[in-house]
Amino acid sequence: MKNGDKSIQGICFGEVLWDNLPTGKKLGGAPLNVAYHLNKLGVTTRMLTRIGRDDNGYELRNVCEDLGIPTDFFQYDDLLPTSTVEVSIDAKRDVHYDIVYPVAWDRIAVDNVVLEAVTAVGFLVYGSLACRDEVSFQSLLLLLEKARFRVMDVNLRTPYFGPEKIHKLLGYADFVKMNAEELHVISNWNGATDTYTDQQRVDLIMERFAVQEAIVTYGADGAVYHYKKDNISYHFPALKVQVEDTIGSGDSFLAAFLTKRFQMQEGVQLEEVLEFAATLSGFVTQSRGACPEYNDEVINRFQWLHPIFNGAQKQQ
Repeated sequence: MKNGDKSIQGICFGEVLWDNLPTGKKLGGAPLNVAYHLNKLGVTTRMLTRIGRDDNGYELRNVCEDLGIPTDFFQYDDLLPTSTVEVSIDAKRDVHYDIVYPVAWDRIAVDNVVLEAVTAVGFLVYGSLACRDEVSFQSLLLLLEKARFRVMDVNLRTPYFGPEKIHKLLGYADFVKMNAEELHVISNWNGATDTYTDQQRVDLIMERFAVQEAIVTYGADGAVYHYKKDNISYHFPALKVQVEDTIGSGDSFLAAFLTKRFQMQEGVQLEEVLEFAATLSGFVTQSRGACPEYNDEVINRFQWLHPIFNGAQKQQ
């Protein structure tokens, strides 16, 4: 494992929260998970979010600082609370989520300092959940106008999504990450039928919204990377690991992919980028929680113990 280039800096926009599980609360939020792994991999990435002036907010900020996530772009709300998600498990062991609304990150603001920062850094990562409220949505649109490279991490959570906002966000994206279910939802909005293959669905989305790169994740079946410029698609298998939980595995895949992607101009090959992303995602899957502790030595040893025998396969 080689850490990222310190000169490449980014910003993650969106939700930070506490998941209130039956066993206690746990730090969460997809953009926060991505920011954690990018910083662990040497790519300095700020988290642009908003928390309440309450005990949950101060504790969340302190935990983020302990994890190495810069908090200088944390905003503080005097009226709305820090975000919580009530997690319940029914008799069938199905998990249900109640993402409390409204909360502080629904009202993320933008000023000249933030706009200048987004203009200066290499990339902006954003998701769709943080846009459920018009305030944060409009703030993000201002940032997207300024960003150099825009990475959309689709995060469809009922009832907080619909085609109008998702299409608007896709229209700005240079790079999109989504899972197979999200691929089907979005492509169906745009005319796909049951006869469409996943490749046709991806092509439909990338063509309509001028997306240059896309990753579709398939859980235990790995991921497929699509690159419009060269008209290529690569499938990469997931590592066979003992699953502890799948929380944050897709977020870690995205962070690892971006870290290596920015090194491609230095001679790093696409297959190496995908292998590294699959390795970190596998490590997170066999670890507890979305933000486990690790370093170069830990990941190198994990990679040695879990070799990838069948790497990226180019698809026609």
